[in-house]
Amino acid sequence: MASLDPQGQIKNLSGLSPGSPNPPSQSKPAEPTKSWRQTPLPHSLPPGLEYLSQLDQIIIHQQVELLEVILGTETCSKYEIKNHLGQRVYFAVEENGCFNRNFCSPIRSFTIRIADNTGREVITVNRPLRCNSCWFPCYLQELEVQSPPGTIAGYVVQNWDPLLPKFTILNESKEDVLKIIGPYATCSCFGDVDFEVKSLNEMSTIGKISKYWSGFVNNVFTNAANFGIQVPVDLDVKIKAIMIGACFLIDLMFFENSLDGL
Repeated sequence: MASLDPQGQIKNLSGLSPGSPNPPSQSKPAEPTKSWRQTPLPHSLPPGLEYLSQLDQIIIHQQVELLEVILGTETCSKYEIKNHLGQRVYFAVEENGCFNRNFCSPIRSFTIRIADNTGREVITVNRPLRCNSCWFPCYLQELEVQSPPGTIAGYVVQNWDPLLPKFTILNESKEDVLKIIGPYATCSCFGDVDFEVKSLNEMSTIGKISKYWSGFVNNVFTNAANFGIQVPVDLDVKIKAIMIGACFLIDLMFFENSLDGL
């Protein structure tokens, strides 16, 4: 099992460290209730996710593994999850076998454990080995997110479509909550690639998941990826956690091979 060595505490502008259990309360104007909006009180949030209630932008930065660059082999991915100021909120480590990682690559199964800055595991992401082809519509990708570990927060399920990458975000009861729709071509062509987060009827866009262009050298010679999530600040923290899991799935499905960045 990979170790999760935390770095030092990071202070935000309010004086609280990212991931701390007691964020400052903020009064907000009353808004119409929607299924994706924050409904639970702060004290009822999954432990470790309290800080997500303050964020409308989440940055996911994959660390470059020197051994992977030199030998060309797949190593367990490690990610830093940050706020818009670049402060680390969580740290994520992938767990799986060497054979699975190197021979199944983009469709490999994995468990990603996400810990806060104290080293406490707050989110677990599980991806089983499934198909990644429009020719197998009955066995497409599915990802499970737990928060706290052992308690289902929700799922990301790939939807069959002959042209577009499409996914549905489901809650813990497997009820549809939001859609994620990608572009016709996921090749970045020296620019960012945006996957739009939409309402269930696909008529309105509430956010996006972006694969950032990281530069020619990084994209050609490494698999390191940088993602950004932009969502309403009042989005349910469980849904925000599920969208972090969706980033990992999108990364492996569309950007795992080094030349996909071109």
